[in-house]
Amino acid sequence: MSAPGALFVRPPRALEPLEAVEMTASQRAAAHMCASLLLDYPLEGELGRRLDAVEEALEGVPGVVRERLAGFVSEARRLGERALAEHYVDVFDRRRRCCLYLTYYAVGDTRQRGAALVAFKQALAASGYEMVSDELPDYLPVVLELSARSAEHGDEIADALLASHREGIEVLRSALTDIGSPYASLVEAVCMTLAPLDGATAERIRRLVAAGPPTETVGVTEVLPFPSVPVSMPVAGPFQKFQSEAVLGVAPVQE
Repeated sequence: MSAPGALFVRPPRALEPLEAVEMTASQRAAAHMCASLLLDYPLEGELGRRLDAVEEALEGVPGVVRERLAGFVSEARRLGERALAEHYVDVFDRRRRCCLYLTYYAVGDTRQRGAALVAFKQALAASGYEMVSDELPDYLPVVLELSARSAEHGDEIADALLASHREGIEVLRSALTDIGSPYASLVEAVCMTLAPLDGATAERIRRLVAAGPPTETVGVTEVLPFPSVPVSMPVAGPFQKFQSEAVLGVAPVQE
């Protein structure tokens, strides 16, 4: 029996790529720090301060990206701290395709995950930064904060991390859009700051959206399914505008 359309179920669908927005390094840094602040869990008593800080910084963000970030700020204020926190847990802690840990989309909960996390830690150190919290280094807000803080030095390591995990970011965007989460607008804003997708990457995204993150495979391999990051050691410094609003405590390595 044929039907005109799905009644109850359908496979996940990849979204059309968003157009990349031209912006300066400082504008991109502001957008990434805003997204980092907002994609982290809305801690009790902290949400209002973060929303205020983001609103102040939005003046330096280009129009369409600013609209996405400002839209989330408005919705967060409307929902309130408690409702937003409950939504956050429901979305990011209970849905396989709504994971904020980038290596999960590349290797899933497999034996390669440990090696993938080590690669992120090495990349963080190569940028001259270290974690000062218990978060994992592949947490998307961590990578965005690193991008914002290292931008003033022209460091490209955070850019390489985001580019090599673009497929996972797009799967996250698709899943959040599919469930109507206000967090989709934040991931849209991030995607608009990244380079345009090529055909091969778009095809990998379609396959990953359909299949979801990998499950355990037989055998162990040391080859990760994303490129390694070249080591460099620029002189690191704080991202001054948000120094007091650091989400995850990404700090310069102390000599």
